[in-house]
Amino acid sequence: MAMAMASSMVAVFSLRIRLLHWLLAGSVILAMLTHHGGAVHEASGWIALAAAMLRIALGFLGQGGERFAAFVTGPRRILGHAWLLAKGRAPRHLGHNPLGAAMVVALLALALVAGASGTLYVTDRFWGEGWVIALHAASAWPFAALIPLHLAGVLHASRAHRENLPAAMIHGRKRTR
Repeated sequence: MAMAMASSMVAVFSLRIRLLHWLLAGSVILAMLTHHGGAVHEASGWIALAAAMLRIALGFLGQGGERFAAFVTGPRRILGHAWLLAKGRAPRHLGHNPLGAAMVVALLALALVAGASGTLYVTDRFWGEGWVIALHAASAWPFAALIPLHLAGVLHASRAHRENLPAAMIHGRKRTR
């Protein structure tokens, strides 16, 4: 039985993707918990920025499913998937579904903007600049709002397709069917 189960599993998320995912998630959560600033906030922001930049680099230069071209789709497919989801007929995807792919892009973009603006804010040149502070907040608040939506999407897809997506982001495998 265990042998049959193992043979029906396929690698979907590379170790690099999984490590960057959890590093980004942990550092963003820590940055949000320490949002009033300080050394921990800055360090977690630097880590989040580095993880986001590495993930974006993998999106263009990585292999197979790491590449954005492997899972990012256009608005028509995203809206079509959302329509099917609303009707309770969204198909299972081995990798990211179109809404999940859009979430990946949105979260990475916001992490990049939040990290870059936070980095600018602590430089002598931009210290106290209102537009830098506003940009940092304008990226942090939507990021905070998208996190529960991301988690809800993961939980919904896990339940709808009877698979444990958080576990797949730990061990990297999903069942083939």
